[in-house]
Amino acid sequence: MGAAKISFFAFFAALAAAIFIELFRTKEPVYVDGTVERGYEKVKELFIKNFEDGWEREGATFAVFVNGTKVVDLWGGYADHQAERKWKKDTMSITFSTTKAVAAVCVALLVDRGRLRYDDLIATYWPGFAKHGKGNVTVQMALSHEAGLGYLDTPITEEIAADHNKIREILENERPKWEPGRMNGYHAYTYGWIVDQIIRHVDEKHRSIGQFLREEITGPHHIDYYIGLPFEEEYRMARLSVPTMWERISEVLYDWRVSRYFLSLWKFVRDTPLSRATNNPSWLQAVARCTLNNPDYHHLEQAAALGIGNARSLAAIFNLVATQKLLSEQVLNRLQHHYNNDTDVIFDDVIAKGHGFLYMPLHRAGTEFLVGHTGHGCQQVVYDLKNQVSIAYVNNGLKTGLYDLYPSIYLEDDGDDDKIEEFNNLLVGGGATKRTR
Repeated sequence: MGAAKISFFAFFAALAAAIFIELFRTKEPVYVDGTVERGYEKVKELFIKNFEDGWEREGATFAVFVNGTKVVDLWGGYADHQAERKWKKDTMSITFSTTKAVAAVCVALLVDRGRLRYDDLIATYWPGFAKHGKGNVTVQMALSHEAGLGYLDTPITEEIAADHNKIREILENERPKWEPGRMNGYHAYTYGWIVDQIIRHVDEKHRSIGQFLREEITGPHHIDYYIGLPFEEEYRMARLSVPTMWERISEVLYDWRVSRYFLSLWKFVRDTPLSRATNNPSWLQAVARCTLNNPDYHHLEQAAALGIGNARSLAAIFNLVATQKLLSEQVLNRLQHHYNNDTDVIFDDVIAKGHGFLYMPLHRAGTEFLVGHTGHGCQQVVYDLKNQVSIAYVNNGLKTGLYDLYPSIYLEDDGDDDKIEEFNNLLVGGGATKRTR
């Protein structure tokens, strides 16, 4: 029997076993807490339904601000299911690539203060970065994943990752993997290291991104979000888990569009641009296995993937953005427009990017784009400047699909644009909502 046939039968045997286990699994009582303002009660009902229907195997948190007011603040499930530790109001989790959007806000604040411009060459502030053909890379190109540094040739050890000077030297000596500015390819980890170095070189106090965020944004506004978690806060961390094969298949059966992420898993184990971008550092893993429950990693200032908080804190940061309490109108207007919308050479997919954000079209919901960022496992933060809305979702039971394919906030089962608009109307004025899975 050939290898293909063996793999085929092994797959269906595993599927049958997974289905059998799921059929006889005992359902646990649902635990959900939090508050919703009048007119948003339906959101809580649907949040609870996600747990009842089994879409949340661990814990999750969901928050919405409208016109500066927190109208939804929900959490539920388990921070650590195995230990039966429930998700509490102050529980935090890794928010993965939504961290990139938080880092982008830090850069935008420096732009607003006149410390740099998006069109400036990075080498203007950081001369060493110009080596090996990187002298023409602008701040905007780096934030929009066009710097050509989607992955690094040098293996990043834990020791290197904890030393910003070693990271700086590696970035300076790295050769671009494509001509900067000609293509875009997702800088999964390198985005965070580049942005940290930009801030260190531009900021008058030469602060790290974690310190800058804490002293300029989260600290003054009493927001519980960190890039580099203090050791004394570790007890609040949720424990991450990766989905089983059955859970991955369930997502595909629920929404066939998730299949493209499911089928792309093979790219993580082969020598592809995606595997090179996501497997260095090799010790940061959250697909087939999860190493990110190691407390040592939570204290790293990795501004592309290791931000730590919850939905409330993420939504609170972008509430400051959406209500113009942090950035000027001029900068905010610029952030409304993406910089590129071409095929990403790492993901082989079209993703609109710019200024450190992803741009998600909402064609019939009263705004051209929602601005924000998705994160591995279905994390999400977005804001709508026109309607002054910010929305965030964070979970520790990681999913296969990205948030744009989940009916987590905007969509009912069929993903109808009319229903997206209906949910948007709820957020702006209160009314009927859609499922929040």
